[in-house]
Amino acid sequence: MRRISILLLVFCTCFVLSAWAQAPPIITIDVSGAGTSTGQGTFAFSINDPGAITGWYVDANGVYHGFLCSPYGIITTFDDPDAGTVSPEGTVAYMISPQGNTIVGFYEDVSQVNHGFLRAPDGTFIAINAPGAGTGAGTGNYVGTEGTFAGSINPTGWISGWYEDASYVYHAFLRAPNDMITEFNVKGAGTGAGQGTVVAFNTGTNAAGTTTGQYFDPNSASHGYVRAPDGVITVFNVLGAGTGAGQGTEPSGINSEGAVTGYYVDTNGVGHGFLRAPDGSITKFDFPGAGTGSGQGTFGTMINAAGWIVGDYVDANGVTHGLLRAPDGALLPFDAPGAGNQSGQGTTPIFINSAGAITGYYADGSGVYHGFLRLPF
Repeated sequence: MRRISILLLVFCTCFVLSAWAQAPPIITIDVSGAGTSTGQGTFAFSINDPGAITGWYVDANGVYHGFLCSPYGIITTFDDPDAGTVSPEGTVAYMISPQGNTIVGFYEDVSQVNHGFLRAPDGTFIAINAPGAGTGAGTGNYVGTEGTFAGSINPTGWISGWYEDASYVYHAFLRAPNDMITEFNVKGAGTGAGQGTVVAFNTGTNAAGTTTGQYFDPNSASHGYVRAPDGVITVFNVLGAGTGAGQGTEPSGINSEGAVTGYYVDTNGVGHGFLRAPDGSITKFDFPGAGTGSGQGTFGTMINAAGWIVGDYVDANGVTHGLLRAPDGALLPFDAPGAGNQSGQGTTPIFINSAGAITGYYADGSGVYHGFLRLPF
């Protein structure tokens, strides 16, 4: 990981002296101990403003482990002390606090029940369990999905996420810095298995306390919502979104200004990116090279304070490519150098910080995953 430190130093020097004359470099992140078989490897998920990165890796036995990569490239691996140690158990780190090293995510225990966690900067763990969360491993398609999932943490320490109850229904929650948990469900959410209310997995709650996410109706179609700090919920749907199972509007992140990005799935199963401004107006976007078949299209993932959106598009061959949307609407594609070019492979960006640094992961030609850091312009 010394290579990351050197390149970050070179980047900072060049940024001060002159603008980049070519596309920003992309650095691969591989955690020692990550497996090298299909579906295994390293997944870099989020990066904070100082440049610390968190995520997880899957070892050769299919067990999940969290990691923290400092701005200097020093990697620390960690496991929640109560996490299971056989596949598919373990620890999944989702998000690192914007200015510090507090990390949230979830772990799966030996009974394959999920629990949220908060990892403090000193390495101690605090479990997060919503009162109504299920405590069984589940059955059928829902095996191992009961329990609590912590998805994001905002600058003031509020954690947002969701839980799945014993009937496999989703419910959203907010956890205050004093440990108090508030649960909420959007009116109109279904009450069957795989239905209910969830919070966006990527910056679900901004600094002002506004939360975004989606709910699944009784037909299992998804709809977007924005929840104000006072609890008032506004539902929205992008024009053109389908109304059948697996279709609809799916927000994935909110910035400090209250702008929301995500994607919607039309009646043909094709994804399209969107930007919802704080005033509620919606702008759609599609990358010209995106495929038009089911499971293909354009997908917004996160928006930073300056209005830059990171996401991806899936082409007609089923290959995923990184995508950056500028505040003026320009769409800039990119690929990690080692990304594969077969269906199910490619580059998947997840997070963009205030400086424009992007983290995510890519699947190589063998289906092995590698984290990446794309430096800003």
